[in-house]
Amino acid sequence: MQAYATRSEQLLIGGHMYRLRVLSDKQQFSDAAGHRARMGLSVAQWGLFGQLWPSERLLAQAMHRFAIDGKRILELGCGIGLACLVLKRRGADIVASDAHPLAESFLAYNATLNALPAIDYRRLPWDALRPSLGHFDAIIASDVLYEPLQALLLAEVVRRHAYPSAEVVITDPGRSHSQHFSQLLAEQRFILTEEQCPMDDRDVPPYRGHLLHYVRDREASCA
Repeated sequence: MQAYATRSEQLLIGGHMYRLRVLSDKQQFSDAAGHRARMGLSVAQWGLFGQLWPSERLLAQAMHRFAIDGKRILELGCGIGLACLVLKRRGADIVASDAHPLAESFLAYNATLNALPAIDYRRLPWDALRPSLGHFDAIIASDVLYEPLQALLLAEVVRRHAYPSAEVVITDPGRSHSQHFSQLLAEQRFILTEEQCPMDDRDVPPYRGHLLHYVRDREASCA
C-alpha cells in the first residue's frame, strides 16, 4: 500500500484532455527501500518528480508541434510523463527515462489513465553508462538545469546517446546554468535557436519560459 498522497490534474494540450496522477504536494515522502539515501536526495527533493511543473507543460506543448516522423526520441527526467504522453498519442517512438524510483509507476499509471499503450521506460541516472540504450534523433527534457553539475551531466548524456544528426529540446524557466549547457553543446557542434514562451496563462511579455532547440547535422558533427 502506498504511503504517500496523490491527486488528479487535467490539462488540455492540442485539443486533447490529459488526465494525470501527481503527488498531492511537494512534502510527500515514502521510501521504505532506501532509494533516497543511495541517490543522494534530500527528503525535500524526493517529491519533486511527482509535480506538474510549468516547464513540463511547456515541453508537452512543444512536443505537440514537434516533427516526429522517423525520429527515435528520449526524454530525460520524465517525472510524471506528460510530454511522453503527448508524443505517444501522436504515434512517436518515445523512450522515457528518470532516476527516481517511482517515475516508472507514475508514467505507467498515467498512460493507462489516458488510454495509451505502455511507454518504453529506462531508469537512467545521468552519470551511468548505458550503452544498451542506444542512440536517438532527439533528446528532450524540462527544467533539468537547476544545479551547476546538471549542465555537464546532461551534455555528456547527449554526447553518448545523440546521433550525428540530432536535436535537443530543453524547456527552462530562465536558470543561469542553461548558458553553460549551451556552451557545452556548441562544443559538440549543436546550433541553438531560443524562444521565450509563456509559462502559464498569467505570464506576460517578456515571458519567463525558454524553449531551447539545439540542432546538429551530420556534416557539422564530423567537421
